[in-house]
Amino acid sequence: MTSENPVPAGSQPPETTSENTQAPSTTKRRGAPPTALPDDYADFLTAYTAALTDVPLAADTKRTYISRVRMYLAWLASPTAGRRSKGDPLTNPKARDWAVRDYRLHLLRDAQPKRSVRYSNNALAALDDFHIRLGLGKGDISRDDLPKTAPKALDGNAQVRWLRAIENWPHTRDRLLALLPFYAGLRIGDAVALDVPDVRMSARKGVLVVYGKGGKIREVPIHPQLREPLTGWLDERPTWSNAATEKALFLNRRGGRLTARGASDVFTAIGQAAGLDDDITAHIGRHTFVTQLIRGGEDLVTVAEIAGYSRLETLRIYSQPTDDDKHNALRHLTVDR
Repeated sequence: MTSENPVPAGSQPPETTSENTQAPSTTKRRGAPPTALPDDYADFLTAYTAALTDVPLAADTKRTYISRVRMYLAWLASPTAGRRSKGDPLTNPKARDWAVRDYRLHLLRDAQPKRSVRYSNNALAALDDFHIRLGLGKGDISRDDLPKTAPKALDGNAQVRWLRAIENWPHTRDRLLALLPFYAGLRIGDAVALDVPDVRMSARKGVLVVYGKGGKIREVPIHPQLREPLTGWLDERPTWSNAATEKALFLNRRGGRLTARGASDVFTAIGQAAGLDDDITAHIGRHTFVTQLIRGGEDLVTVAEIAGYSRLETLRIYSQPTDDDKHNALRHLTVDR
């Protein structure tokens, strides 16, 4: 399995900033060293990484694109690629299309683990960007229709286990971080981008000033369950290294801004402590937040404003049935036994 870490071949991955993510019991670190690429493919990845430097995309999007391109190049270089046509897919448009079509099928059918349609479509978006910057243009590759199922959210039992694991977690910073998607709908990039002045609380009310995708700014009301974790972390934060000079709300142990990767490790560790079957990510917490608001009957415009969605159509997927809804629907069938 290739890593999501977009470090060019031959260099060391950055030191993690998730120093406080270990539960009292032993937890394993996620990820693996990135797959080494042959020199010629590594040069393409290096050039692509450099080309993205000044592109107005969110940092998380750039990291994802680089990771997806790295995995595609690793597949191209592998003996299992099984390309069924001649030509160089990095210089010839027809060969490009044939190779990417084969890669799409590889992701959906042969990869270990097999990838979802959503993952495959996201990979194709990254490869479109890569090929455009190579000068080949977008490929002629079909996208699969996404399944009409609501995004995965925690059910009631899992929500309680998640909240109790957070309450039992020994690190103040991590407890606040883990609650922000659940009670404020923040993406992981939104959370680590927060600065101390972005937390604005009075005696009774408060908002978080969130700088989301595309530089859009929104104000998210501070839920009552966030007030104590916020206050606790703001009281502890001055004892951390560089707290007086670093404006980031979430610090790492070296006194810099906590990275998205470091924050992801926090969610993984707490999720393991909760004993949940599925990997817990900030996105699942955010999906749970949005799902509860929509199923609670809140207006879509209000939810879009709080969660930072620019298109209402994006929210309509949350009205689709979940996998649990589909399973529960079968309870109405008659059983004679």
